[in-house]
Amino acid sequence: MSTPLNYRHLYYFWVVAKEGGMARAAERLDMAVQTVSAQVRMLEQSLGHALLKPAGRGLALTEAGTAAMAQADQIFQIGEQLPAAVHEAATGQGLRLAVGIAEGLPKLVVRHLLEPALRDPRVRLRCEEDEIERLLADLALHRLDVVLSDVPPPPNPNLRLYGHKLGEAPMAWFAPASVAALCDQPFPQCLQHMPILLPTHQAAVRPRLDQWLERHQLRPRLAGEFEDSALLAAFGRSGMGAFPASHWSRQELLQDPDMRLLGETPEVLEHFHLVSAERKIQHRLVQALLAVPPG
Repeated sequence: MSTPLNYRHLYYFWVVAKEGGMARAAERLDMAVQTVSAQVRMLEQSLGHALLKPAGRGLALTEAGTAAMAQADQIFQIGEQLPAAVHEAATGQGLRLAVGIAEGLPKLVVRHLLEPALRDPRVRLRCEEDEIERLLADLALHRLDVVLSDVPPPPNPNLRLYGHKLGEAPMAWFAPASVAALCDQPFPQCLQHMPILLPTHQAAVRPRLDQWLERHQLRPRLAGEFEDSALLAAFGRSGMGAFPASHWSRQELLQDPDMRLLGETPEVLEHFHLVSAERKIQHRLVQALLAVPPG
């Protein structure tokens, strides 16, 4: 059985690496140089590798030290957040929710998915958008409480993550009145005579949309492809073309009196997933997201 890591020794090493030398680290820690040096040597002995090497008048990281420093940075950055998290929980201000939004997830849907957690006016929400791989890494390090995505988490033996099916919604096609007037044929044949906008192939729903168009023998002019669904809707609203959006976006889109619903495509579904770092969800706000099926 391996010896448990001594986090005090790791902290001394972290300070030495930050300060670039034993003397400066000892001054910051208000300790004797010999004591700090001895603690770092004990860490090196427990890990079985040298972490520091002489560099001029100071010290530099070895390759092993660089790897150890990357981990120590993550550990102590999280530790620095501990007092604030404890204070907020103890004073009843702990209703924080940090959400990762995967690129390609329709932004008009995100508000709908998060609505069950936003019913308490005390909630403080923080959303970050990024590539799914980066978001999952932050989730594993507990920098995020949850990640929302249009695909389930990929299997990764190095990350302990759990996927939860959050819901699914059929797609529908919309267009501003100027575009809808280009054809008086019924849906979906009307799309053949309109420019259309589609999400890029990064979006999980794009292949299903392509298959649907092919199934109906529709080959309209593709006027644009957008990675960001909000941009897609914005250009569609401006008159660039007809565009697909989740059924959950219908109410918001049709608040614009110039927008038209061309037709529904119930056979084309958009899937939504919630990814957590816990098998059994403890975060009250994340529990709320899973307790109420979106509809």
